[in-house]
Amino acid sequence: MRLPPYYRNPAWQRFIAGMAVGGAISWCIFLYIFGVWQEDYSKLILKQQKDIEEYKEEIKIWQKDYEELNNKNQEKMTVQKINIRITNWEKYKLDQFSVFQTEESVKDDIKMVLAKDLETVSKTKDLITKIIENKPIKINNKRYKLEVKELVIYTTLTINIEIHFDE
Repeated sequence: MRLPPYYRNPAWQRFIAGMAVGGAISWCIFLYIFGVWQEDYSKLILKQQKDIEEYKEEIKIWQKDYEELNNKNQEKMTVQKINIRITNWEKYKLDQFSVFQTEESVKDDIKMVLAKDLETVSKTKDLITKIIENKPIKINNKRYKLEVKELVIYTTLTINIEIHFDE
């Protein structure tokens, strides 16, 4: 196999030399542009990593502060409302007004727990139960006693009571 004798023709020599010089120049330009882009992207990535680390630190600080505030608020939670419900009033054929009056009377007896923190109220739940159960109630000339069936202590103090004849 024989190569054509183009190497003797000056037009072809200039064309091939131009291609070689153009290729070398374009390769240098490509390397320069690629290097600049890589440098910019490397700077951007480093900046973003630094920002991420700062944000993670800020998040840790915020979470710690949030937990401390949450714990303080839970310690300071107080009883805001008292709900009393007599569950078996139909059994004794009591009217709703008498039931309402009894519930209000019990609320008045234990209203000292309003605006107290939950820890104090939970420590005095036995006292609350005794206050309710030791007070006889008179409805329609009959004496009844109350029995606490359920006591839920949170921002709303919920007490379910059953009523029985006092003997």
